[in-house]
Amino acid sequence: MLEQGDWRVNAACRDKNPDQLFVRGAEQRKARTICFGCPVRTECLAEALDKRIEFGVWGGMTERERRALLRRRPDVRNWRELLEAAREDYTQDVDAYQLG
Repeated sequence: MLEQGDWRVNAACRDKNPDQLFVRGAEQRKARTICFGCPVRTECLAEALDKRIEFGVWGGMTERERRALLRRRPDVRNWRELLEAAREDYTQDVDAYQLG
């Protein structure tokens, strides 16, 4: 597992102009496409949620989407742990389905 912060070296956006990810309105949909299929999308989103980053597209979510998620789940203290556990559960379910 990557240490906090090290995930950026594997990010799909690492060679993109940061201005592409810090856009407004309909341009955010285009920016989100960079995130789809990114190998560190979970880590990126978790960082934005844990640090309450207000601007830009992070982990495939817009500012508005992250704010809504934070409002729905005020009880979450560590998004990275929650999202990594969910990813692990999903991976195990997919593996079990493929074997079954």
